[in-house]
Amino acid sequence: MPFTLVWLEESTNTFRELEAAARKSLNNRQKSKMAKASKQEGLFKQVVKCVELLKANPRHPGLKTHEYNSIDNPYDPDTKVFEAYIQNRTPGACRIFWCYGPQKGEITIIAITPHP
Repeated sequence: MPFTLVWLEESTNTFRELEAAARKSLNNRQKSKMAKASKQEGLFKQVVKCVELLKANPRHPGLKTHEYNSIDNPYDPDTKVFEAYIQNRTPGACRIFWCYGPQKGEITIIAITPHP
């Protein structure tokens, strides 16, 4: 059973910024007829893949999901927040911070950010 995603404002804004940067880069690349994708395009593709995996199975081994204690759960401070890997072994590797809820069958995306 796939989860329904709930996005906080911060995570929505970050996702849209990454998407806009990737689209701009793609347009520039197509105008100059370059074949290789840019870092912005690659990062956005990785973010989308991570979100899809998280929605389908938050325990997917590729996400390397684990508890993260430095961010408070927006719904209940006593409930766990998790970190999922977008990238690994990359300088400034990106992560998605998320939690279960607010309703059963929902996952809230708290933030998309470089690893702190």
